[in-house]
Amino acid sequence: MTAVDAGANSGAAPSRRRRALGRLGRLLPTPTGTPFTFFYGLILLATAVYSDVGDEATVNQLLRDSSTDAAHLADQPLVVLLASALWVAGGVRSAYGPAFALVATALERRVGTARTAGVFLVGHVLATLATELPVAGAVAAGRLPEASLHRLDYGISFGLMSCVGALAGLLPGRWKWTLLGVAGAMCAQDLIELADPLASWGHPIALLTGIACHALIRDEARSRGALVGGDRPTDAVPGRSLPVTVPVPRQRAAEPEREDALRRG
Repeated sequence: MTAVDAGANSGAAPSRRRRALGRLGRLLPTPTGTPFTFFYGLILLATAVYSDVGDEATVNQLLRDSSTDAAHLADQPLVVLLASALWVAGGVRSAYGPAFALVATALERRVGTARTAGVFLVGHVLATLATELPVAGAVAAGRLPEASLHRLDYGISFGLMSCVGALAGLLPGRWKWTLLGVAGAMCAQDLIELADPLASWGHPIALLTGIACHALIRDEARSRGALVGGDRPTDAVPGRSLPVTVPVPRQRAAEPEREDALRRG
């Protein structure tokens, strides 16, 4: 190996490391690149730490006040819908926090801050209402006891599942079906075990909500170049290349003047 080859190889190694670190860095939220995920993630981290180390009686009271049970939804719906999404069920040891950081970062880099926040919020609200309103109806009909109106229901899992469904539609085939398969298996396990019936039904509802949101965010992802594999412009026809507009050279604009000068001469 010559000295030139050795120098080229030694220079290529740091370059490969920088590219690898750059790709790894894009998996994590940043305040400028993914502000929704970054700052919302900080709030979730703070409340998760407080729920683990704070005064137990105070934490329990805050969680009860933030619960989206049927009674609270009837009394102050907007307050509890927002407050319930400020907590991570299970605290800092929960897998929901890291999963949110990875999924929301990937989605926000593809469709932007506003759409990512919208997908999360729509999934959180719709899945909550879809599970709690039937409880209120069942209590009113006498099919459930009145105690069912008061239960502890909080966390980000519905919004997270909605982001998973939306993100899956933006990934190439293999990754898309892998992500949907994992999420679907988790939903199926919840429904089989039915440890918490409302959460068990809410997760697949939120996942389907995120999948339905794909039609609303696909254009933004395409404009950002975030769609990978199998996506083509809507006006493209298979087997036919798009027309290419060739700019007219500026020199041709001067030809009429040259012809007039020759006639005058």
